[in-house]
Amino acid sequence: MATSTTSSAAGRSAELRDARVPFVHARVVLAERPTSSKPGDDALIHADGTIEGFVGGTCAEATVREQSLRVLQDGDSVLLRITPEPEEEQPGKVVVHNHCLSGGTMEIFLEPEIPTPLVVVVGEAPIAKALHELGAALGYELQPHEGELPADVSAVVIASHGRDEEPALRAALDVGAGYIGLVASPRRGTAVLDRLDLDADQRARIDTPAGLDLGARTPHEVALSILASIVERRPRPAAPSGDPQAGTRTRAAKVGAGSATDPICGMSVATVESSLHLEHDGQLVWFCGPGCHQAFAADPAAYLP
Repeated sequence: MATSTTSSAAGRSAELRDARVPFVHARVVLAERPTSSKPGDDALIHADGTIEGFVGGTCAEATVREQSLRVLQDGDSVLLRITPEPEEEQPGKVVVHNHCLSGGTMEIFLEPEIPTPLVVVVGEAPIAKALHELGAALGYELQPHEGELPADVSAVVIASHGRDEEPALRAALDVGAGYIGLVASPRRGTAVLDRLDLDADQRARIDTPAGLDLGARTPHEVALSILASIVERRPRPAAPSGDPQAGTRTRAAKVGAGSATDPICGMSVATVESSLHLEHDGQLVWFCGPGCHQAFAADPAAYLP
């Protein structure tokens, strides 16, 4: 169910951005009668599937929730078309036939808001300062190390030249930073890692000497090589399967990781706590809306294979 919010979507969006919380802004751009929503209605969908605002009834919500979680994974905005009757795929849209939709066709623009990559730099040496300058130009958020590392840190670069390196490396490993770089010569870097008593996997996660081997000499060149290594190693979402044309978003909703099929209507439903579900014979069963949920609860045997 959607939850109400007293602040405007714009104000709430600003709060979430400041807190570095990922979400999807869903805005209704087409609503053919009869529908419970109208153009301009909007909502914010969180990574756990929670919805703040209103973009339609419970059945439409189920589709918006699932597609929004997909959008958060791949990072691309989509125009979602939800129809009560089957339609052919349309270039530039994700078309979903929602069997339970009681109203008319809807189109909803889903725009992901994903925090910029956060890079924490340990140290105040020239290379550290150069990282702050060049990283900001790339659109990264650069922060100096001030004790605890943020849970969503993308990269940690230790450029302190011998000061507090080992605690910083251990903290970066513990928080699960995607990239960990130690600015040091090959010999000194190896010695630092030897003192940490790391296993093979932990050792492989630390890049030392930090950065790609570009023949860098100046602090800014070294910073550039480190940022290039961060770009090279950053996670990239897999492209949606079944796209008939490169550069278009014409794919149908399919059951995949994080999805299940409603046994009543056959709709694909996101398997998150905020989706309707119940436990039957030790397994969770997921539903698009209360109608399917109630029908299954009344007679599970009628819908089980």
